[in-house]
Amino acid sequence: MDRTAQLSARATEGGTACGPPSPATSLHVRAARVLAANWTGASTVPSRSLYPHQWSWDSAFIAIGLRHLSPLRAQTELETLFGAQWADGRVPHIVFNPSVPLDAYFPSPDFWRSSAAGRAAGAPRTVQTSGIVQPPVHALAAWLVHRADPGLSRARGFLDRLYPRLAAWHRYLLHRRDLGGGGLVSVVHPWEQGMDNSPCWDAPLARVTPAPARSFRRADLAHGAPGDRPTDLDYGRYVRLAADYRDAGYADGGGRFAVEDPAFNALLIASEHALARIAGELGAAGTARRARAERLTAALVERLWDPVRGIFLCRDLRGGGPIGVRSVSGLVPLLLPGLPAGIAAALVRTLRGPHFGLGGTTRLVPSHDLLGEAFDPRRYWRGPAWFNTNWLLERGLRAHGERTAADALREESLRAAGATAFAEYVDPYTGEACGATGFGWTAALALDLLHQPLEAGASPTAAGTFHRDGRG
Repeated sequence: MDRTAQLSARATEGGTACGPPSPATSLHVRAARVLAANWTGASTVPSRSLYPHQWSWDSAFIAIGLRHLSPLRAQTELETLFGAQWADGRVPHIVFNPSVPLDAYFPSPDFWRSSAAGRAAGAPRTVQTSGIVQPPVHALAAWLVHRADPGLSRARGFLDRLYPRLAAWHRYLLHRRDLGGGGLVSVVHPWEQGMDNSPCWDAPLARVTPAPARSFRRADLAHGAPGDRPTDLDYGRYVRLAADYRDAGYADGGGRFAVEDPAFNALLIASEHALARIAGELGAAGTARRARAERLTAALVERLWDPVRGIFLCRDLRGGGPIGVRSVSGLVPLLLPGLPAGIAAALVRTLRGPHFGLGGTTRLVPSHDLLGEAFDPRRYWRGPAWFNTNWLLERGLRAHGERTAADALREESLRAAGATAFAEYVDPYTGEACGATGFGWTAALALDLLHQPLEAGASPTAAGTFHRDGRG
């Protein structure tokens, strides 16, 4: 029996022989039960009701939490995802479960043309997937999973098998997605960045003619309040972009949507640092990858940093310049070890200031500028606080010496996760649950935060963040 099953059994029994569980133990057991319920045997769904397949960056975050329960399951989570990798190296944002009915989620496999009949060139032959990608958190997740049980990892050849696939994934992004020519990666669809409905996309999407409503069916509205979800107009534009990309054979560079996003690139940089560590574990030099991470950090600062707003901005490559919208995406680069000290300090000031309210007006960091015209505390990525972005910011604060702020954000994240039954996202003012409950990455990242004091002590490196000297 692995630790997930043990904890689930303990939860059913209602405690231990020594008395009722402590609040931390209770939260740990509840989170373990969510991950056990969402486990399919080879991967973990984000939500049984709303998201019944495997999602790419969800699985990376889920593996980070699973490593505290079952390192084997955490390894399997990533191995299953990379088993669906395309020939060009891309990792699809959805790997479809063939046992789930086609009408349970849209767009379904037939939309993406990833099935045996009419299969897109380069798509995997044995599984059905989407054709777009999501943020590259995977190498960071793989390194943390390895560190949870290095003996098991080495015995199974986990890193030996995954490293070439991770390298191919990064190579695809760096070679095929540098659409602006400045060294940064571009996303070609809002779903790729992960923050699907962000106001950052309003201007680029305004140029896109929406697909007619009769051409798609929104399964998401059957499981969530319409007021919390993207509008039909925006959804029609998402479908149009995805269909155009599909019809162009998933060729990169010709679409109407191409945006350099700070969070996507920051996560790629963090994963380049992780790949350098993986290379070292496998006996190779990680020097080239560390140098690449430094070059990407410099490009990120040069192309996306706005010193007046004190935040990184998205750059619209089809519209000709920065998108002047403050989003949590622009705060995520705080995660990076090589960020200039002055920029890191400015990001912390922005976090604490009126636009995001950390430590003041908000419980957790919102996904959008509190003072922005488009802010909505409940609508998908237009204001609610998400647990994965708050987890990333907690790590960034800790990595840059803001321990008090990091501790406070950790405690509030754990409180909110427990109080909302591991909600998908929450109102940043009230902490009220929004979206699905029993959400995979919320439970997983709560587990990771619960384990942090035991792992890290006074050193953020032990918890997986990076010192400037490259240790970790």
